[in-house]
Amino acid sequence: MPYKLSPSTLSLLEECPRCFWLQFNKGIKRPSTIFPSLLGGMDRILKEHFDRFMEKDGLPPELSDLDGDVKLFDDKDLLESWRNWRKGLRWKDDKCNELTGAVDNILQRGKKLIVLDYKTRGSPLKEDSSDYYQNQLDIYNFLLRKNGYDTEDYAYLLFYHPDHVEEDGDVVFNTDLKRIDTSVKNAEKVFNHALEVLNGSMPKCGCECGFCALLDMQL
Repeated sequence: MPYKLSPSTLSLLEECPRCFWLQFNKGIKRPSTIFPSLLGGMDRILKEHFDRFMEKDGLPPELSDLDGDVKLFDDKDLLESWRNWRKGLRWKDDKCNELTGAVDNILQRGKKLIVLDYKTRGSPLKEDSSDYYQNQLDIYNFLLRKNGYDTEDYAYLLFYHPDHVEEDGDVVFNTDLKRIDTSVKNAEKVFNHALEVLNGSMPKCGCECGFCALLDMQL
């Protein structure tokens, strides 16, 4: 049976191999949790914000350090398709296992593409804040190359976190732009490992996985 994987499902594998295996092989999913609507709202207005600058062939202030070196990818229809989680970037291996991903934005440096991903958080960055997103960025870069695009061996994470509130009530966000080296070999390794897990016997649960503990109480 072919599988359809994405950065979010592969992050589940990292959290708990057993939950990952059960979701795909037994249809047993973790209980749904409340998704903060603020994150969805921020994602929407940030894309609109960047698109306004793209249409003027410019860069927003958050990317001022890159001015003159890169530009925003200006094929709006294609970018909208890549952003759509129902479409996104797609690739299938020779056994029809599929890997998909929906990007936030793309930069262009000459003929090479660079992934740009937005992240909203509640506090300033820590030293390891970018580490959690390594596989995600690797997969996006891998998918672009599998679809015939030339890419740089790095991506950018743009973090937003609330800084202070103005007297008129406007909330001011601080931004941090981080360049992250990417590896398509790591993306392929993560994908192949996921398939090995799914095609094997049920693995042990992740360390202190509360979802597994709940499931075991019901069995």
